[in-house]
Amino acid sequence: MESILGSLGPGTALLLILALLLALSFEFVNGFHDTANAVATVIYTHSLKPMQAVVWSGTWNFIGVLTSNGAVAFGIIALLPVELIVNVGSGAGFAMVFALLVSAIIWNVGTWYMGLPASSSHTLIGSIVGVGLMNSYVSATTKFGEGINWGKVSDTVLALLVSPVVGFVCAGLLLLLFKALIKNPDLYKSPVGDEKPPLWIRSLLILTCTGVSFAHGSNDGQKGMGLIMLILIGIVPTVYALDLGTPDATVARLVQSSHASVAIIDRVDGAARGANMSDKDAQAALSTYLRRGATDADTIPAVAHAMHAIEVQLAAAKTLNDVPLDARRALRSNIYVVSESLAKLLKTDTFKGGDRDVIGAYRADLKTVTTFIPIWVKAAVALALGLGTMIGWKRIVVTVGEKIGKVHLTYAQGASAELVAMATIEAADVFGLPVSTTHVLSSGIAGTMFANRSGLQKDTIRNILLAWVLTLPVCVFLGASLFAAGLFVVLRLFS
Repeated sequence: MESILGSLGPGTALLLILALLLALSFEFVNGFHDTANAVATVIYTHSLKPMQAVVWSGTWNFIGVLTSNGAVAFGIIALLPVELIVNVGSGAGFAMVFALLVSAIIWNVGTWYMGLPASSSHTLIGSIVGVGLMNSYVSATTKFGEGINWGKVSDTVLALLVSPVVGFVCAGLLLLLFKALIKNPDLYKSPVGDEKPPLWIRSLLILTCTGVSFAHGSNDGQKGMGLIMLILIGIVPTVYALDLGTPDATVARLVQSSHASVAIIDRVDGAARGANMSDKDAQAALSTYLRRGATDADTIPAVAHAMHAIEVQLAAAKTLNDVPLDARRALRSNIYVVSESLAKLLKTDTFKGGDRDVIGAYRADLKTVTTFIPIWVKAAVALALGLGTMIGWKRIVVTVGEKIGKVHLTYAQGASAELVAMATIEAADVFGLPVSTTHVLSSGIAGTMFANRSGLQKDTIRNILLAWVLTLPVCVFLGASLFAAGLFVVLRLFS
């Protein structure tokens, strides 16, 4: 990191440090806001003392982040306007990153202060939509609402809406299943005073806390990683635009698949119009295609032009380190727009039979050299998330443990809610969907209270639901407003 800072000018280095600190602050707040849910049950059942619980949970958050696969990180990035991703090193790109982070931090800190377990996932996605809407509003060439990946947004919002229902229903059913299969009355008691539960129950609750903490780290931690990668690609593209650690054999295979795929796209292009395009025109045509999702006369030629450019650059390099420093950002931009465009074209009948398989394999190879996360980024995010868990846990824990139900949480209720939360988050992680630990676990606690006929505190439930409903619109507004303010500052500084 020191060598990277040394290669930058003072202003650029300061911008990089500030952006990274903001991204890590988002994960720090995420730690004491979201991860507190994971420790609520073990604290309120006296399975672990508060400090033991938060240190344990923070440790497993750390491990979860380190072992994550990055699918959620790049799923979040895919929600952003394509022209801002491609030009993330521009003033508008930085205004986008800062707007996302500041708006998410503002809402997360506000709801945490009120003790409301709101969703960091909702917060970030709302901010992304706000930035996208404002970007389309101020753009002279874009219709209002274009540039937002509405398909990805709808998939993500659906996951965020369904997961609380899954938490409520499945946790309640799991509690009833426990009652039918396990007759030991100790499992259905509330803690008395500071009395610890029997060892087997305590072990079960610690295990579920561990699972939720690990799952939270592997899912929520990736959101910060994705934003940090955007920052690094924008400011230090010579180092982070491409995965310079890609094995030589992978690069050689990519060169071969690139050659075969270019031959296919040339056949589809027909008149080979792509050969007469400029780099700028090809990028513009593919950005338009990715914004609108409909092909036009320029789409295939633009794909052909960008694929030719990739083939030429890769053929001249045995390793990615051989790619000239000043060419790495352009190569990454071409790879990004080609990869995303091919993903859409593969859903149509553009490619047939064996050609479809070749193009699909080519796209997969392309993604291997751009969708990577350095270990130090994972470690930094993991540390921020873990420290956040250890420092600011109490407000959310009190709400989850005391204020959702009318009676104290029982051992079985805590275990049921956390088992369902762990399974739901891990499933979402596999499919690259950002779900809310807060929503799944809080609704799971409510589901067990309902199934147990323990009663729910209506005021708390109303406030939590109100926070959930307001999160998206408020963060859309915050993201749009801060992005507009950022653009104004950029224009004033560089005009």
